[in-house]
Amino acid sequence: MARTLSAAWDLDTTLDLIARKTTEVMHVDSCTIYLLDPGSDTLRLRASTGLSRRALGRATLKVGEGMTGYAVQENQPVYAAAAQEDPRFKRIIEAEEASYHSLLAVPMVIEAQPIGALNVQTLTTHEFTADEIEVLSLVGDLAAGALAKAQLYDKQRRQIEELRALAQISEIVTSPQYLDDILDVVTEMAAQAMGAAVCSIFLVDETGETLTLRSAKRADSPYQYRPPLRLGEGVIGQVVLTGKPAYIPDVRADERYLGGELAREEGLVSLLAMPLSVRERNIGVLNCYTNEVVQFSEEQLALFATLANQTALAIENARLVTNAAVVREMHHRIKNNLQTVAMLMQLQIPDADRLDTRQVLETNIHRIRSIAAVHESLSEQGFRLVDVKDVLERITRTTAESMLRPDQDVQIAVFGEPLPLPSRAATALTLVVNELVQNALEHAFVDCAVGRVEISLGRSPDELIILVRDNGRGLPPNLEYGLGLELTTMLITDDLHGGLKFNALPEGGTEVSIRLPREIERDQV
Repeated sequence: MARTLSAAWDLDTTLDLIARKTTEVMHVDSCTIYLLDPGSDTLRLRASTGLSRRALGRATLKVGEGMTGYAVQENQPVYAAAAQEDPRFKRIIEAEEASYHSLLAVPMVIEAQPIGALNVQTLTTHEFTADEIEVLSLVGDLAAGALAKAQLYDKQRRQIEELRALAQISEIVTSPQYLDDILDVVTEMAAQAMGAAVCSIFLVDETGETLTLRSAKRADSPYQYRPPLRLGEGVIGQVVLTGKPAYIPDVRADERYLGGELAREEGLVSLLAMPLSVRERNIGVLNCYTNEVVQFSEEQLALFATLANQTALAIENARLVTNAAVVREMHHRIKNNLQTVAMLMQLQIPDADRLDTRQVLETNIHRIRSIAAVHESLSEQGFRLVDVKDVLERITRTTAESMLRPDQDVQIAVFGEPLPLPSRAATALTLVVNELVQNALEHAFVDCAVGRVEISLGRSPDELIILVRDNGRGLPPNLEYGLGLELTTMLITDDLHGGLKFNALPEGGTEVSIRLPREIERDQV
């Protein structure tokens, strides 16, 4: 036994070796080890060669409960040839030990402090001799020493891992990474450091009233999408609202926790939730779920609080970096778009003598408004993609209000699915469609009091298809391209690498077909 145990270092390996070697040297059918949970009087089944494996980590006894708990309480061996008839015996259903008859249990003690118990069982009735009791007591003493060494080894290894995790998060705090990347790294490291089934991060959204799930690291448990929560709603919402940590021993049975049924499906049990706070402002919550009931130690609570503080700093730093990048990128885009407007005005200079000044100014105002609508959409949607449909609904409404005569009633409608595009492509396409709408309002309804312009957006496997139709007087016999149509053609062919075609509709009116390659959806913003 001594030679065998000297080869083990970590706790799980040591427990397994003790159970298997004891079964061998004692010639018994089962050897089981219970260890005391830190800071409690609960004995938890940690290793066994005979009992059901599903009971490991789940089956518990209180000190003084059952023959094993009685051995710990009295600090002396307890045995019985017909154990299940002994009044001290307690049946543990999940352990599946009904077939065993005889039992001998001895306490494991270090410096007069019990750390657990060791018991052996036989399938046939057996009277344990004094020598067998003495041998198992000696094995218990050897096991206690080996387990103490293994627990110290595991504690040191865990502390090293915790320090490494903190060092990595500290490095992340100062690194110029995107927020979602940082959150994924944090939840992964937190799950490792805490030995958790799931770690997740909820952050307060832009409204300041709702929490949304931003990252979740799963170990051996599923974790489905969680819907947003309002501040103060459920345990997690309360943590953010009050700024105080929360611990729920079993979320499956606690009424304060929303989603107890889902937790049961996913095997989630204990929850530790820590607020993410920056400058006395709560910005989210870091959650840790286990797949069994766990009473977190002071060291674990301190580690998780430190992880939460470091994470909050990382989030703040990432947002500052992102905001700085947004300012630089916005400056770049606005500069480019202003240069586009300047180029358009420059193209009009040679014809300045015969152009109507008012018309020129109004046309350029509409172009600038188109660009402004794109930037407004960018600011609302996270500065990534622009929904062209939303922008067109805004800008065409403004264009109609400014260009139509008081006696005209021309309706403009935008149909189709949302069309999110990178900002450069969105700006070019919005300018093109708005030029076509202006052209229709200016020329198609000269003698009409009522009319309609329809813009439809769609996709094929290879192309984006945009159609601009009106029910006006139709195309002239010889269509001449003015500056607006030249601009439209240039943007479609040169900037968007697409094609543009004018069609006369049989029932009267005009259709302009724009076809663009799907690649522009993936171009850089």
